[in-house]
Amino acid sequence: MLRPLFVALMLAGLSSQALAKTDLLTVYQESLANSADLAAAQSDALARQEVLPQTRALLLPNIALGAGVAREEVDVDGAGSDSYTTDYYQASLTQPLFRADRWFNYQAAKSLSAQAQIEFSATQQALILEVAEAYFNVLRASDNLATARAEEDAFERQLDQARERFDVGLSARTDVLEALAGFDSSRAARLTAQTNLTVSYQALTRLTNRDYDELMGMSHDLPILPPTPNDLQQWVNTAAAQNLNLQATRLAITSASDTLRSSRSAYAPSVDAFVRYNNSGGGANLGSTGGVGTGQQGNGDTELTSFGVELTMPLYTGGATSSGIRESGHRLTQAEHNSEAQLRRVVESTRNLYRTVTSSVEEVEARRQAIISGKAALDATQTGYEVGTRNVVDVLEAQRNLFRAVRDYNTVRYNYIIDNLSLKQSAGTLSPEDLVDLSRWLNPDYDPDRDFIPPFTEEEAQRMSLGRQAPATEEGSRMRSSF
Repeated sequence: MLRPLFVALMLAGLSSQALAKTDLLTVYQESLANSADLAAAQSDALARQEVLPQTRALLLPNIALGAGVAREEVDVDGAGSDSYTTDYYQASLTQPLFRADRWFNYQAAKSLSAQAQIEFSATQQALILEVAEAYFNVLRASDNLATARAEEDAFERQLDQARERFDVGLSARTDVLEALAGFDSSRAARLTAQTNLTVSYQALTRLTNRDYDELMGMSHDLPILPPTPNDLQQWVNTAAAQNLNLQATRLAITSASDTLRSSRSAYAPSVDAFVRYNNSGGGANLGSTGGVGTGQQGNGDTELTSFGVELTMPLYTGGATSSGIRESGHRLTQAEHNSEAQLRRVVESTRNLYRTVTSSVEEVEARRQAIISGKAALDATQTGYEVGTRNVVDVLEAQRNLFRAVRDYNTVRYNYIIDNLSLKQSAGTLSPEDLVDLSRWLNPDYDPDRDFIPPFTEEEAQRMSLGRQAPATEEGSRMRSSF
């Protein structure tokens, strides 16, 4: 089991630097301390594990004490009436010798307790993935906002250019209207991106019960590599053996099987050893002829000690025993089918995630090359527009294609990270160490407005034919510096 306190202490040293931006490990530590879902799951696991000492107690000696006092009225026809007080105290010890149903219930409780522990570990593992998803969704939204800002700025410059050309008679008013429509659309997209970024932060707030201003960004130097090991069947075999939810269903089968044995044992006799002690005192006034109220009071104490072995054999329970057996049999069948269904889901998920991660390796590079091609196409289209061989619609479409390529690149890059973690979760190997590994590639100097596209080699930069127009603002300069 992943112990939250231990993990928090282990990770504390890895993110101890005082940084203005919050890093992934800090978010994870705060989610361990503040996640309501995790706290509820822990309480549920602890409560369910109490079934083990409860069933074990039924196999151990039972000791009981009792005491009482009573006031009694006696009325005998022809002899009169009287009243008297009696008091007693007693003690008993019972030790089960043969209780097959209780024994199998105890065995079932062992599996239930282990199942609760495994399911809590699965919840902890799910929290790792949930934190990572929330964190990188914020980074994705932040990069998308930076892209939207750059797109809006580019469309605004295109609108200014169209107006200038229209003023000197080099283009029709249609070009201005087309450019204005593109600018308005990009502005709306930027406003949507701002909302999406604000919304994405709420997932972190839900997990940690605190607000964040800014997160450390993911460096473009993060290695995009195939899964290790690069063998689909090995991943499937690992998942079939180690997936935590699948392990829990197998423990449920064991528990249901022992419960069925317990139900069948209801037909068996039960044997208990016992020791009982009883002391009572007080009584009626006894006369010489045995009448009431005519003689000496009999108030002596009476002690009784008994010990022995009791055997109880159930003969008829109204059909309850046979019904309980049928119910337990159906529960066992249900548990077996649930385990088989979970196995199929795990195998399907593992295969799909492995293939997704593998294809993402090539897709990230392809999306990166699409940015280069898109920028080169935009420059060529812009040149054609200036000499009259292309119209403004062609330029606007080339700009849309370029920024779409940037968004697609960032989307697949963050998807690759999440899919990698999801694959490990499916295989049952996801741990906080995976967040530690990812944190090594976080860049505290990452600026989305500057770094929303990857760096390129000199040859690639030449292919991109960097923009010729001066930025209108400092913010615009940051957003377009990579282009």
